[in-house]
Amino acid sequence: MSKYRTTCLIRGDGGRAIRGILDRVGDKWSLLVVATLDGERMRFTELQQRIPGISQRMLTRTVRHLERDGLVARTVFAEVPPRVEYELTTMGRTLIRPAVALAEWAVDNNPAIERSQTAYDAEHS
Repeated sequence: MSKYRTTCLIRGDGGRAIRGILDRVGDKWSLLVVATLDGERMRFTELQQRIPGISQRMLTRTVRHLERDGLVARTVFAEVPPRVEYELTTMGRTLIRPAVALAEWAVDNNPAIERSQTAYDAEHS
């Protein structure tokens, strides 16, 4: 892909589309929820147990946003007590590959980034 085409894809509509998506999936919890649901359907409590540190409020908020965006499906079973399960939608599953690529990039480059931050901080303090 040419540099020009890549720049056009990123800048596109003034960056609104990409900013909106990155705001959603780039938050603290969304990618963890998506990764946890990869290949599995699970109840809220199980999902919360598998994501260390997430509060009930934040998990509720995150799955609602992901459901609104069409990345997560919520199924309510008419039982007593009601049972609710979450799973990735077809579109949600397409997020796994780019998310893993981003995670790999982060792991591979984190040591160099930390060295750069240390050097910058030492030079500018």
